[in-house]
Amino acid sequence: MTTTHARRLYVAYGPAGAVGIVREVEDGRFAVTMAGADAPVGEYAGLDVAKNALVSHLRPGSGRPEFRQH
Repeated sequence: MTTTHARRLYVAYGPAGAVGIVREVEDGRFAVTMAGADAPVGEYAGLDVAKNALVSHLRPGSGRPEFRQH
């Protein structure tokens, strides 16, 4: 019997559209990629940590984006 785990993907949306993605790369580890970037800015242990990391890479004064699971 094989167990499969669907990797989670969240798109972060700001007022002007998508600003980045958070995707699960291993169980409990998430990569953050900003919109328009070719590579992730980093990998983080835990979804909340990854979401906060994405927010920290936004321009100063940006509001917190809405994260939608896809």
